[in-house]
Amino acid sequence: MAERATQVIGESGAFLDALERASRAAALDRPVLVIGERGTGKELVAERLHRLSPRWDQPLVVMNCAALPETLIEAELFGHEAGAFTGATKARVGRFEEADGGTLFLDELGTLSMGAQERLLRAVEYGEVTRIGSSRPIRVDVRIVAATNEHLPDKVDRHEFRADLLDRLSFEVVTLPPLRARRSDIVILADHFGRRMAAELHRDRWPGFAPEAQEALREYRWPGNVRELRNVVERAVYRWDYDCPIESIEFDPFQSPYRPGGAAPSSPPPAPTNPSRSTPQAPLNDGDEVAACDVGPSDFKSRVALFEKELLSRALADNRFNQRATADALGLSYDQLRHALRRHDMIGSTG
Repeated sequence: MAERATQVIGESGAFLDALERASRAAALDRPVLVIGERGTGKELVAERLHRLSPRWDQPLVVMNCAALPETLIEAELFGHEAGAFTGATKARVGRFEEADGGTLFLDELGTLSMGAQERLLRAVEYGEVTRIGSSRPIRVDVRIVAATNEHLPDKVDRHEFRADLLDRLSFEVVTLPPLRARRSDIVILADHFGRRMAAELHRDRWPGFAPEAQEALREYRWPGNVRELRNVVERAVYRWDYDCPIESIEFDPFQSPYRPGGAAPSSPPPAPTNPSRSTPQAPLNDGDEVAACDVGPSDFKSRVALFEKELLSRALADNRFNQRATADALGLSYDQLRHALRRHDMIGSTG
């Protein structure tokens, strides 16, 4: 496995607790199950488990169980002999044999078929695999690290996952917290990804993020976790051509009034000077847009601020100055609405 450019970075208590559990389990020659939402860094933790184990100088073999059709998974895991099935013109070793002496990381474990689970259980229990098309078992010395974003006990209850296999693989379970539970790590990670992207673009300096952009990063829910954060930050860096700190954050690159499908999205892209509002109101009609640009200050930022204040005032009035109802109507969290009201000195007027 090639050395990864992404590092394990973070200082939040929940994240450090998970790393500590993984580090303690690394020295034991037992299976470990890594649980977490997509993008939380399960493969990085699996690599950590291998690098800190006595097997660190032996192979770390990775297999994504969801990336192959069911008919090929067993051949990939256990290998096959020549002529074992159509297209098998020569013998091939499986991932277990490749990982002999080292670690086999099975990602997306929950997608394995019941047949593959049965053969995997035998391999884990007896340390033997049998290639497809052969009757001769092969001894292997492999440590299993598996990962999933599913709650496997629920799959056991639905008879979709073998209880005995889950018992064998869950000697230790490391559950990674989602990024929204690691708010103190968000800006740290964003700065790391930003610096690296600036270096990739051969920029002389890294301006960092403006305070409003940092707040927008902290307030966002990050359904794609660290992987999504990296994409958002790298996109923001390459689009920002100024020496001042980055102000504009676009969370959804698909958000556009011109996207295919016939209907405009429910919310337009956020204004560059107000990145903390990731879900503003729908666009005004043409007449309203002209009126907003024909009155008030002449510079762009002041126009946007004036428009935002008017939008907040109308929404508050429409919802009888109930701030929670107003936040729901605008597609904002309550904290985001309060921040916007403070920015425009409207807290006192709303009660």
